[in-house]
Amino acid sequence: MTSSLCHPLRIAQVAPLFESVPPKLYGGTERVVSYLTEDLVRRGHSVTLFASGDSVTAAHLVSVCDRALRLDPAHPDPFAMHALMLERVFRRAGSFDVIHFHTDGLHLPLARRCAGVCSVTTLHGRLDSPGLAELYLEFSEQPLISISNAQRRGLARANWAATVYHGLPPELHAPTVTPGRYLAFLGRIAWEKGIERAIAIARRTEIPLKIAAKIDRSDREYFEARIAPLIDGSLVEFIGEISEVEKTRFLGDALALLFPIDWPEPFGLTMIEAMACGTPVIAFRSGSVPEIVDQGVTGFIVDDLDAAVKCVEYAGSLSRKRCRERFEQRFQAARMAQDYCGVYQLARQRPCRLTA
Repeated sequence: MTSSLCHPLRIAQVAPLFESVPPKLYGGTERVVSYLTEDLVRRGHSVTLFASGDSVTAAHLVSVCDRALRLDPAHPDPFAMHALMLERVFRRAGSFDVIHFHTDGLHLPLARRCAGVCSVTTLHGRLDSPGLAELYLEFSEQPLISISNAQRRGLARANWAATVYHGLPPELHAPTVTPGRYLAFLGRIAWEKGIERAIAIARRTEIPLKIAAKIDRSDREYFEARIAPLIDGSLVEFIGEISEVEKTRFLGDALALLFPIDWPEPFGLTMIEAMACGTPVIAFRSGSVPEIVDQGVTGFIVDDLDAAVKCVEYAGSLSRKRCRERFEQRFQAARMAQDYCGVYQLARQRPCRLTA
C-alpha cells in the first residue's frame, strides 16, 4: 500500500518492552519500530513512542521501565510492565490521531472499549498457534497489518488492512563490493532457525561459518547439547550477539548469508540487512522467503541441503551492486513509513473495519 502524501498526524507507536528501541543487540520488532518512528518524525508527524526507558528516539518517549526487560537483572514481570504501559497509552488515547500497536493482541479488549480511538496493529510473529484465530476473529473490528503475505496463512479470516514489508535506513549499512571468504549466520540459536543446516553446509563446502547469534534461556540446553560440540573455532566459529554497528562488517565481509530456516518465518529482517551490505542470501523456501529474496539477484531460494551447497558455489558470481540496488528499491525505511501512512489515513476514514 502506498500513499503520495500524509498530512501531519499525532501518532503513538507502542513497542514491546523486551528490548530497547532500537535494541542494543538482538531484536527485530523493536528495531523496525525504531526505523519507522524516526522516519515518521522526519516527515513532520508528532510521534510519541511508548517503550523502555533506555530507548533512543527523536520522538517523545514514554516509559514504564528504566531498562529493556531482557537485559534488566531485576527481571521485572513482563505482563505487569506491559499492562502498565497499555494503561498509560489508553489514558492518553484522546491526544492521538492514530495508535499503532506492535504488542500482539494484548491491547485488543481495551481498544474495543475506547470509543473513537483509531488504532492499527502490526503482527510481527507467526500466527498458526492454537487460539490466535479465535482471538482475532473475536476482535475482528480491529485492523491488522501483516509483514508478509505468507504470514497471513495462519490467520486467513482476520481483518487484514495491508501487508507492509520492513525497511531499513539506507545509510545504516554500507555495501561491500568484493565477495567475502566465509559464510554468515545471524540471528538466534534455535532449531527452527536452521543452525544445524548452516553448519552442515559449511562442512560440505569447507567454507568457514561465522555464527553471530543470541541464545535465549529456553534455547540454552539445545545449544549446549547440539551446537556447542560442532563449534571448533576454525571451520565453525561462534561469535555471540553483535551490535548494529558490527553487523555492517560481519555481513559485508561474508560470501553469503545462510538463512536455512525450518519454520514459517514471518519476514526475516536479517535477509534485507545482508542485501543492504551487498551480500546475497541463501535461504530455504519457507514462510516469507519467496517474497523477500529475488532468485538469482539477491540470492538463491533452495529446497534442500544439496541445493544450498550447490548455490554456495555461485554466490560469489552474483552482483553485490545489484543486490544493494534491489534493497534500495524494495526495502528502505522511507517506503515502509510511506506505506504505513497510507494505512493510517484509511484507518481514520474507516475506523471500524479495513480490508485488503
